Amino acid sequence: MKKLRIAFMGTPDFSVPCLKALADAGHEIAAVYSQPPRPAGRGHKEKLSPVHAYAESQGWPVYTPKSFRRPEVLEEFASLGVDVAVVIAYGLILPQAALDIPPMGCVNIHASLLPRWRGAAPIQRAIEAGDAESGVAIMQMAEELDAGDVILESRVPLNSETTASSLHDELSSLGADLIIRALEGMAKGEIKPQPQPLEGVTYAQKLSREESALDWSQPAEELERKIRALTPWPGVHFTFQGEKIKILKARLSNLDSTHSRAGTLLDDQLTVACGAGALQIERLQRPGKGGMEATAFLNGYPLPKGTHLVDRELT
Repeated sequence: MKKLRIAFMGTPDFSVPCLKALADAGHEIAAVYSQPPRPAGRGHKEKLSPVHAYAESQGWPVYTPKSFRRPEVLEEFASLGVDVAVVIAYGLILPQAALDIPPMGCVNIHASLLPRWRGAAPIQRAIEAGDAESGVAIMQMAEELDAGDVILESRVPLNSETTASSLHDELSSLGADLIIRALEGMAKGEIKPQPQPLEGVTYAQKLSREESALDWSQPAEELERKIRALTPWPGVHFTFQGEKIKILKARLSNLDSTHSRAGTLLDDQLTVACGAGALQIERLQRPGKGGMEATAFLNGYPLPKGTHLVDRELT
């Protein structure tokens, strides 16, 4: 396999396995780009991104520009003389001037089957929507968001056990494998990127804390998917007696909720009536506490059958 000189661009832990895979395959990591260090923790001390920290541990030069539109940033990028840039969850927009610099272009590893779920949160939105499958697409980057030609893709099935955390790890590993194959095929001229279909384009809206509040009037199936999709961040909670209680895990229940008001407990085991169907809560977390199983939670916080899990001012 031809060894390439690569600029790697990524920020979160999702990106690290791909960076490792490129180095393990013998490619030269000329430079690593990542988001600038951000204040974190109680002391607000600046913390390096996972990609930045790993790159430093390997002795690779790290660049953290706040924008790729500045002339000096583009000049610095061009001076690296790389064959290709590999981009995965970087967080900065690359203008066309940057995309045109490497001879093989800029290649993006995206955690969805394009054109479905372009954008910031494809893993979570696929689960939330109840998609039957997800995957990774290796894409030749274009100026329009996630709209470039697809070089290679691989699919994975989703099921009722799939969570944002499990899919995150699976697609991160899959992307690390797929990028090696994609670069090899590109270097040999054996892969011809294919334009994305014009139909089926959807956008994965960025996650926000405002989505956390759970609405019991929604169908149980939608709420169960939401919990799997938005845990651990931003999380899903209901408010009861002034406390925001997170639901970490739940499953669909067969208990009849037809004649019960949404948000009402149908038994003594945290089975809640929803807008349609019922949801049994299996794991919860009170403010300032650790997560716990429902049985342990109820030992210290009894919630009997008939309790309405909505604050009075909200009913």
